[in-house]
Amino acid sequence: MEYNKKIPQDAIIIITILEAKGFEAYIVGGCVRDILMDRTPNDWDITTSATPAQVKQIFKRTYDTGIEHGTVTVIISEEHFEVTTFRTEDKYEDFRRPASVSFVTDINTDLSRRDFAMNAIAYHPERGFIDPYNGKIDIEHKMISSVRNATDRFSEDALRILRAVRFSAQLGFSIDGQTTQGIVECKSLLSFISKERIRDEFTKICLSNNVYHIDKLYELGLLEYIVPEFVPLYTTEQNHPHHIYNVAQHTIEVMKGVPSDVVLRYAALLHDIGKYKTQTVDKEGIHHFKGHALVSEKIAKKVLKDLKWDNNTIKEVCLLVKYHDYHLDQVITSVLIKKLLRELSEPLFDKLVILHEADARAQNPAKLDKKLMLINKIKFLKNEITQNNECYTLKDLAINGLDILNLNIVDDKRKIGTLLEYALDYVLENPTQNQQEILIDYVSTKVH
Repeated sequence: MEYNKKIPQDAIIIITILEAKGFEAYIVGGCVRDILMDRTPNDWDITTSATPAQVKQIFKRTYDTGIEHGTVTVIISEEHFEVTTFRTEDKYEDFRRPASVSFVTDINTDLSRRDFAMNAIAYHPERGFIDPYNGKIDIEHKMISSVRNATDRFSEDALRILRAVRFSAQLGFSIDGQTTQGIVECKSLLSFISKERIRDEFTKICLSNNVYHIDKLYELGLLEYIVPEFVPLYTTEQNHPHHIYNVAQHTIEVMKGVPSDVVLRYAALLHDIGKYKTQTVDKEGIHHFKGHALVSEKIAKKVLKDLKWDNNTIKEVCLLVKYHDYHLDQVITSVLIKKLLRELSEPLFDKLVILHEADARAQNPAKLDKKLMLINKIKFLKNEITQNNECYTLKDLAINGLDILNLNIVDDKRKIGTLLEYALDYVLENPTQNQQEILIDYVSTKVH
């Protein structure tokens, strides 16, 4: 009863109806693992001895989800539940999916095809748990172990290699020795997995509370199949008064210091990725990385394209990488802040400040106070600009292209944009002058 209270009543209704028709049915997989851990499942999967055709005959509201693999979605009230027939899987031909599946009537046979013991547990509201691979014990011991032989499981579906590390990061579990050995033996099979699938698993690691599991990817030799450009950072030292870590260690500290946001975590991951290409050593043995931000931006764009990220994510991450230490080596003025606000937009500018602070905190703590003072000045000036509604974009100018056209002072419409830029530069320096009459007079003096 303790566990039944955690299960949606509609899921129990589906199981009850199936069993009333003479079939077996269970809650299965990740949702069972989650209720054992007192976590809230994202979805509820049901497995049954009924075939897809029989499930569709029993329930009025269904639609095919993965019918070739035995999955039908059943709608009870407004909730949708995936119901999958007990199955075995034939030979995997692409190290990702079985060539075909065969329906069976035994729950234990179905559980034997699953990836990890903690995910190979079935639960019945009356009969309790079916746990042939001791997944409950693994959960109690915070351990990830494969179902049966790890090498066989990873050879069937190589994405399970990254899923093991991802579960380890998300749940805070260790990976047992036999499973780790299987990962190492099968890691080359990741080259057959689509970049989109690799990206999704890697992103979940990056967004977890245990981003240091990127170190585990490196130690297991997996990182070269995900972001090979990151691997050299582990041997790129930073012998410099402002640093106490090598580049990889510093990067992971920065990732830990920003919120669990895709753009911020990837910007933190990639902000110094060009340092191994820009490292120089002066006569005192001090390391320097001049121009690394622009080199990092270029590499970041390649990495994100390789991982099949969308254009907007690529644009935002690359802008943060480009400007990740831009403020801190210049005289900070309102004009500088407004130019960056125009370039980035306010939401992305706010993320840049978060990245700045995390970057500073991941450096030499003896140098932190001065850097925080600069960052606080940036925050103050930005708030002052926004609270005063100061203009920093063309659309907020008191004049527009039509105003200039109506003055009849240009013989080439292409010059209108140039004059508007002159007006914006003037307003950036003189925020109180953003008035139509003043700006019309000003641009008139700029016509040659």
